[in-house]
Amino acid sequence: MTRSDTALQRLGDEAFVSLTTFRRSGEPVSTPVWIARDGEDLVVITPTESGKVKRIRNSSRVELRPCSRRGQVPDGAPVVSARASIDAGDSAARATGVIKKKYGAEFRVVMFVELLLARRKKPRVILRLAGI
Repeated sequence: MTRSDTALQRLGDEAFVSLTTFRRSGEPVSTPVWIARDGEDLVVITPTESGKVKRIRNSSRVELRPCSRRGQVPDGAPVVSARASIDAGDSAARATGVIKKKYGAEFRVVMFVELLLARRKKPRVILRLAGI
């Protein structure tokens, strides 16, 4: 395991991380997300139609930093570079279970509120994050 892989793995212990994806222009877009470990990778769950998914389809390059629920990154927080891939297969179901286990009741409440507000279940994918 390389030094950056170790830093990436440590982010799996965080409650929230700031996930930065990049537009075609190279402009960064950061979003606070839940994160969990799935084997050697980290995983994030997101709606299929999210901007993150669109940007990752264009470029797999991402950056991660620990953050608060609202996306505030502490001063001096390390930036960890990674590669993201979109996972919608069988391993996506397992990764979703990993996130459900880590976040427990909070996950279920957020998904229920989203269902009420959207009036439909949003299809989701797993973003699998691996070290460079």
